[in-house]
Amino acid sequence: MRRRRPERRQILPDPVYSDKSVAKFVNYVMNCGKKGVAEKIFYGAMSQIKERTKTDGLVIFEKAIENASPAVEVKSRRIGGATYQVPIEVPRGRRFYLASQWIINAAINRSGKPMSEKLAAELISAANGEGGAIKKKDDTHRMAEANKAFAHFR
Repeated sequence: MRRRRPERRQILPDPVYSDKSVAKFVNYVMNCGKKGVAEKIFYGAMSQIKERTKTDGLVIFEKAIENASPAVEVKSRRIGGATYQVPIEVPRGRRFYLASQWIINAAINRSGKPMSEKLAAELISAANGEGGAIKKKDDTHRMAEANKAFAHFR
């Protein structure tokens, strides 16, 4: 028998922008519990975005997350000995999570330069509708589109 689900933790908004989504993103960037380093990376990226684009970093950040968020994804369902990739809609919380992960991973995979610069570049390109994170989203959508025939297994 399954036990009850743990209650969701309340996350405090970040100190600079007082925005919960920024705080969540910083937590995703964080590695080995080093929040100070993660904050330095994120706020450094924000200042570089402000320098490069002459617009507020938060606007670019929100646009990038919005552009990289997938609407549908595929989930494996086993039906009668065969495994089908069934397209399902992505819940709002998971959309933010996936977009954040894709942006961070695409930034990590960029070559050279410190992480804050790579993150800034990735956020700018995601806001413009290009870059690794957007490519990943398009692949996910393409996969869901290809398996639309199995939508009735949902």
